Amino acid sequence: MFVLDDFFTRAIIAGVGFAAVAGVLGCFVIWKRMAFLGDTMAHSALLGVALALAFDFHLLIGVFGVCLLIAFILAQTTDQSSLSGDSVLGILSHATLALGLVLLSLMYWIRIDILDFLFGNILAVSWAEIAVVYLGGACVLTVIIWKWKALIGMTVDEHIAVAENLQPVQTRYLLMILLAAIVAFAMKIVGILLTVALLIIPAAAARQFAKTPEQMAVVSSFIGVIAVIGGLTLSLEFDTPPGPSIVVNALAIFLITVFGFRVILRRNKAALLSKSDSTSQNFRV
Repeated sequence: MFVLDDFFTRAIIAGVGFAAVAGVLGCFVIWKRMAFLGDTMAHSALLGVALALAFDFHLLIGVFGVCLLIAFILAQTTDQSSLSGDSVLGILSHATLALGLVLLSLMYWIRIDILDFLFGNILAVSWAEIAVVYLGGACVLTVIIWKWKALIGMTVDEHIAVAENLQPVQTRYLLMILLAAIVAFAMKIVGILLTVALLIIPAAAARQFAKTPEQMAVVSSFIGVIAVIGGLTLSLEFDTPPGPSIVVNALAIFLITVFGFRVILRRNKAALLSKSDSTSQNFRV
């Protein structure tokens, strides 16, 4: 039995706030098959960190600005280039990550722990950073609720969205902006490399049970929150890295939901077949 220290309380509050927002936004990433885009933005965040340190401005501004720039470059390149979208994403993802690492190595006068940016350090989060997470998360959720119909329309079929005057192109850019914001908020919590995992895994697990987009968004947020609380608890008990522990816990929940859902389907199918055979025999009699 452990005592809830102040640092652990802050970590729980920060993680829950991020997971609740990431769960909702992750649904659109799953529906639109934009996982690789989220991964590219996460990798480019390190370049934003390097530029922020080099020019002495806030890390969130640097990360958010670079992510927006990557989204703009991606949109322009895929529209006007013969390269496929996944090729452009692959180039940008690895190039920005490598460029960020090179710039950080050249700034010998700055001493930072790159692992904190790559894998997060949620146990060291401050109350001021928690306030940023919740304020930014509230803004993201407000925009999602405000543009819910347009986001769903863009996700389902852009041609139908155009016919209904839902402006799918502008909505797609809005989704990229929201992804850039969530990457910036998550950098301190779960780290650059693990952000996409918390966007995708809870949403993928929720997809097994949800019947409507609204249900999937709520269930995804709930799974993300459970993954954070369980991962941090395991990290405290077994002295494992908190960020990876959260993601591993989310993966465990995903595997349980997938295989559990399959077992339920098989049992229901067997019950239906048994009932059908019984009905058939009664009819013959």
